[in-house]
Amino acid sequence: MISDIDKLNCDYQSGSVLLIDKAYGWTSFDVVNRIRSYLKRKYNYKKIKVGHAGTLDPLATGLLIVCTGNKTKEITAFQSLEKEYVATIRFGATTPSFDSETDIDKKYLYNHIKEESFKQNLYKFVGRIRQVPPLYSAKKVRGERAYKLARKGKEVVLEPVEVEIFNIEILEYKMPVVRLLIVCSKGTYIRSLARDLGFAMESGAHLTALQRTRIGEYMLKDAIKIDE
Repeated sequence: MISDIDKLNCDYQSGSVLLIDKAYGWTSFDVVNRIRSYLKRKYNYKKIKVGHAGTLDPLATGLLIVCTGNKTKEITAFQSLEKEYVATIRFGATTPSFDSETDIDKKYLYNHIKEESFKQNLYKFVGRIRQVPPLYSAKKVRGERAYKLARKGKEVVLEPVEVEIFNIEILEYKMPVVRLLIVCSKGTYIRSLARDLGFAMESGAHLTALQRTRIGEYMLKDAIKIDE
């Protein structure tokens, strides 16, 4: 049986760019490790460089760019490309991780939110904004990942960072759930955007689903699943 990765007919040592449709529950490093292991076994490589160009959270799905061999030198360039996401956000409750990784810690009213006022507040986030990354993120604090400290119950203080939202479209509005198409810069946390939207609407909100659909000109429709 020939896998899709074999059909690509790449010289992985010289360098290749693989578009992967990351599944729910996988970490980005899980994907990298699986591909590295497969290539070493399939092509008898003693050693091969493999890296991803932009982390996707375990609970997120969608496009992940993976580089092999000499193409790993271009990872920074891929990371700087704009990203497109489809985000599902639920209003009326918050979680410590800003998504479904952790349990709801507080509930809020949301019946006062009207579609017109939601639109007005939503579009205020388009442009350059400052956002505080989630405590449950890969940001480093004192040399350790923030999510590791948070899971240990240790106090974590993250400074706000400047990011840019290029465009937001409402795909579905059925309060307390909305689906948004978001185009943004490197470093944007959609979980933080969900949290901030909740506060802007004098309620609370968290991310319940996230799919990355595009990185620069690279499209999710052209990606292969890791099982393939």
